[in-house]
Amino acid sequence: MLGATTAAWSYGDAHGAPLLLVHGFRGDHHGLEGLAEAIVAAQPDIRAIVPDLPGFGASAAIPGRTHDLDLYGEWLREFAPAALPPRFALLGHSFGSLVVANAIAGGLTPSRLVLINPISAPALEGPQAILTQLAIGYYRAADLLPERAARALLGNAAIVRGMSEVMAKTGDPELRKWIHGQHASYFSTFSDPRTLLEAFRASVSHTVIEYAEAIAMPTLLIAGDRDDITPLPKQLELDHRLPESRLRVIPGTGHLVHYEAVADATAFILEFLSTPDPAVAGGAEPVESHHQGAAE
Repeated sequence: MLGATTAAWSYGDAHGAPLLLVHGFRGDHHGLEGLAEAIVAAQPDIRAIVPDLPGFGASAAIPGRTHDLDLYGEWLREFAPAALPPRFALLGHSFGSLVVANAIAGGLTPSRLVLINPISAPALEGPQAILTQLAIGYYRAADLLPERAARALLGNAAIVRGMSEVMAKTGDPELRKWIHGQHASYFSTFSDPRTLLEAFRASVSHTVIEYAEAIAMPTLLIAGDRDDITPLPKQLELDHRLPESRLRVIPGTGHLVHYEAVADATAFILEFLSTPDPAVAGGAEPVESHHQGAAE
């Protein structure tokens, strides 16, 4: 795609109804693998496809291009029709929500859209602004270092663990241990420090709300009520801005719904995908919350 190889993983029936999942910043397909596997296990006639974003995991960075949000949106608009039939559902988590929103604004037309922990609040404003500026400094410092030193800083086990501790909200010690292991294994599989810095800037410079007017298809929003990156009031705002959306809120969960509440997210997604289009209400639909089930 765009002159570079995109690696993608497929789960479930090769001829099933396609669901394309786009992962978040600094991760790769492993972040959504558990959710993809849970979806196809519960609904065997679905095919889940999870690519690694350009510059992450096994996907190469796009040569000669700045990895901003427009680039990622362009990549998705090229990848989706090449890998999927014309009618497909699309899911984005965190930074992935920005990628899919940008792609839709540029003309991508999924039949249905699922956004998990969508980025609905400006990272450079509000209570998270100071932390965001510190993170920008961290990535910028790494970009100025030689390659080996930069990778050592970006992959520093203590820093990665600190990020993981902040994001994880579960009180289950075994699940927390597993989440930390996932981040330790896959949080540093980026192609190079410059691409990582560019992608980070893209992740904190936009919100899905910017693209709300373009998102006209039935949309499911899934949010944790303890998400530190996008507070619940901003998710409510996004829900009200979309003409055909439903917001599901999972209590006790933060930005890692795809790790901490897989069972709930799977149930919500399958219910949504099986609901006839006219039954998906818009702004008049009440916000629904669901008690957290056992994570898988």
